[in-house]
Amino acid sequence: MQYTEIKNTGIKIPSIIFGTSALGNLYKSLDKNTKLAIVRECLNSVEGPVVFDSAGKYGAGLALEELGRILTELGVDPGKVVISNKLGWLRTELISAEPTFEKGVWVDINYDARQEIGREGIMRCLKQGNELLGSVYRPGLLSVHDPDEYLAKAGNDAELRKKLFDDIIEAYRKLFEIKKDEGSIAVGIGAKDWKIIRQISEKIDLDWIMIANSLTLYSHPSDLVKFMTDQGKKGITIINSAVFNGGFLIGGDYFNYRPLNREDPGDLQLYKWREAFFSICDMYQVRPSHACIRFGMSHPSVSSVALNTSDPGHVKRNVEEVENEIKPLFFDAMKEKNLIDRDYPFI
Repeated sequence: MQYTEIKNTGIKIPSIIFGTSALGNLYKSLDKNTKLAIVRECLNSVEGPVVFDSAGKYGAGLALEELGRILTELGVDPGKVVISNKLGWLRTELISAEPTFEKGVWVDINYDARQEIGREGIMRCLKQGNELLGSVYRPGLLSVHDPDEYLAKAGNDAELRKKLFDDIIEAYRKLFEIKKDEGSIAVGIGAKDWKIIRQISEKIDLDWIMIANSLTLYSHPSDLVKFMTDQGKKGITIINSAVFNGGFLIGGDYFNYRPLNREDPGDLQLYKWREAFFSICDMYQVRPSHACIRFGMSHPSVSSVALNTSDPGHVKRNVEEVENEIKPLFFDAMKEKNLIDRDYPFI
């Protein structure tokens, strides 16, 4: 397993980072034994520091809570794990029939969540996140989560957008103050809209960035590829997340966390693309997950992929697929069928 040191932090991260959204009941509710088995498998699959990526948004804090509970129950040395807490969502009381954020995505959760960003808001999120993790474990990676969603609240109101953007910048100033005071902390960003990451990176010298639903087998725009190349040249650590486009590319019915409808012409095209992809996978005896993971790692600026699973049996497989390459003939066939951009330079 290869490790990358995040610049100026001393923090090393492996090629695979373990996502925890399943611990927050993404798409389905998992029992406590299954969650414990997932975490145990992650801990047993990587020799060096094991990195868990979490967020207050995942199950309205349930993922953080369960991760802390399980690590404590297993008696894991805090020095053996690195926790990423993507900040910006605060657990709140559930006062409606279902949570108001990402409806239909989180199952059997007892709280709601709202986005809070700014100096005070980000500190409230950090304090609550630490409480959910418990007294033993603390995050080494901090970031502002979903700044793209925060800015979207402005709609076409330019003045409000500027105010919200200023909130984001102030949140980062606070996080870098914490880094200065506490030492070994890396400050980054996690967002689905990579163009917002680019905008923020022009104002803030980030240690790392996590892109989601952006550089995948299905979608890999050339301007994103260039941005990632530029960031890599600056020594910024890049983590690629959601390489399955929310599970769709490996057989699910959610695309980027949106439920699909086969009666919708646009959604039907997605299914047709996947059918062609699966056909080539069958031809070359390549698992769809392996193809997605290796493509997600293909850009030379990518240091790690963040992978989430709700099945303990898939953890070892994910690690193997991170570590093992796929023969170029498979990707050549994907390009020939126009399922991958023919100009994509790294496969």
